[in-house]
Amino acid sequence: MTPAPAWLRAAWALRLLAADPAGLNGIWLRARPGPVRARFLQMLRQAMAPLLVRRIHPAIGDEALFGGVDIAATLAAGHRVRSPGILAQAPSLLLLPMAERTPPGLAGRLAAALDAGLGHVLVALDEGASEEEGLPGALAERLAFHLDLDGLPIAACPALDPHLLVPEPGAAADEPERLAVETAAAFGIGSLRAPGLTLAAARAVATPHSGANAPPLSSAALNLAAALVLAPRARQLPIAEQDATPAEPEREQPPAESAPDEGETPDAAPGTPDPPAELVLEAVRAALPPGLLEALAAGPAGSAPPKTEAPSGGSQGGQQRRGNRRGRPLPSRPGRLEDGARLDLVATLRQAAPWQGLRHRDGATGPLQIRRDDLRIRRFEQRSDRALIFAVDASGSAALARLAEAKGAIELLLGEAYARRDHVALIAFRGTRAELLLPPTRSLVQTKRRLAELPGGGGTPLADALRVALDTARQARGRGMTPALALLTDGRANIRLDGSAGRTEAMGEARRAARAVRAAGLPVLLIDTALRPQSAAQALALDLAARYLPLPGADARRLSGAVTAALGDPG
Repeated sequence: MTPAPAWLRAAWALRLLAADPAGLNGIWLRARPGPVRARFLQMLRQAMAPLLVRRIHPAIGDEALFGGVDIAATLAAGHRVRSPGILAQAPSLLLLPMAERTPPGLAGRLAAALDAGLGHVLVALDEGASEEEGLPGALAERLAFHLDLDGLPIAACPALDPHLLVPEPGAAADEPERLAVETAAAFGIGSLRAPGLTLAAARAVATPHSGANAPPLSSAALNLAAALVLAPRARQLPIAEQDATPAEPEREQPPAESAPDEGETPDAAPGTPDPPAELVLEAVRAALPPGLLEALAAGPAGSAPPKTEAPSGGSQGGQQRRGNRRGRPLPSRPGRLEDGARLDLVATLRQAAPWQGLRHRDGATGPLQIRRDDLRIRRFEQRSDRALIFAVDASGSAALARLAEAKGAIELLLGEAYARRDHVALIAFRGTRAELLLPPTRSLVQTKRRLAELPGGGGTPLADALRVALDTARQARGRGMTPALALLTDGRANIRLDGSAGRTEAMGEARRAARAVRAAGLPVLLIDTALRPQSAAQALALDLAARYLPLPGADARRLSGAVTAALGDPG
């Protein structure tokens, strides 16, 4: 079987990384454990043979990274003996399994080590089970290659020797720096690291002809580097292709007042830069994953493109909470053995070891002297459950269509809640009051029954809906959950808190309630369900400090994806 295109890109990434490990930093690989990932890691070790392979984990401490006290050597010598950390030793190949669980602190430390040019190469193994999980942006931005091998059959991934890959010959590229920057901008990539990594990858294509006598970068090398580095980072299609995507019926344009001057291009606006070379654009566009291409072609709908080979935020879930019982281990801190605190014996011995000689000279007896200041208490960090609160506008003639979308989206989210430990709550507002139809739950049967009974029609008590949503969020926080609100409405309130009608007064109360929600720090996504985006909904989103998403033609699956992408990690 012919190697899959994604597998060939992975082999080329290994070839270039072996040629310039310090300039390209590493690889972000999305692939769960299996034969395909095992074969890739085997090729990785062969390609990076001079480097020593070291495995690190998301909970690794600073002492393991930067060095610390060697307890055994210190106790034997009677004075402090330090052991070097991983980053202080010779350059090595760092394998980071479960990279989607990397905490921000570790991501920042590894990013600083890559920026320092110590020669280490990082391969982040993303094993996320859902599309929302991913590597922290601080690391994803610095790793040249983003690869996605999930779903590839082993037959389409033959063993290759990356060193045997030969680039196509080509003429010298004209102004490669400008082409790299303009191509990155055309695909919506805002970081300047991306074009810099593209140029580094293009120079690595010419290896072994690197150094002072290296030939100019060829167009083929630049095309290959752009396809490997820029395509997975693409956030939009080039402007010309966006304009070709039908978004809405064309409107009649007024006749031109005057013809353009001689020599002036009619379609070019003053000061518009020349588009980047078509070959480089086509190379990046051809390497875009199919799922990403359809999402980009849909235009900027207010949500980020799907996860496929594109960087994203960190692992989704509730906020992080610190305690001394369970969860992910954190560095120990000084403390006392009270209130159920757990002693970190190793850290305590490490703290006491350097002072043993001095304490014995002061007359202390016994083989080991431990004092109160030496005690170190264990700490842990765990994520709380997340509560997604849906507040659905059930008023008006179009209520049935909106409720059908909300019902489908909530059922889809509940299907995933068992894996993500999410809870879903449902608030419907119509007539004169808002009603909490479903408290935060993961019960699919109960949810379907409540959704089937959801009525529609009547006025829009938007202020009361925000009040009920805020009360529900506070109760969820009191139960240790992390709440987030998805508000489906057109923003046109007409029922006051006391149940009386009055559009102007109702809108004022709704905006005051929105500011109270914002003051409570509740993450909010406002989904405008009107046929056309409404200024009232946009103003309400500003008061809520919410992400605004006009979604008049949403189906249940699109709505579910939009909520997951927009709300993300409320912490």
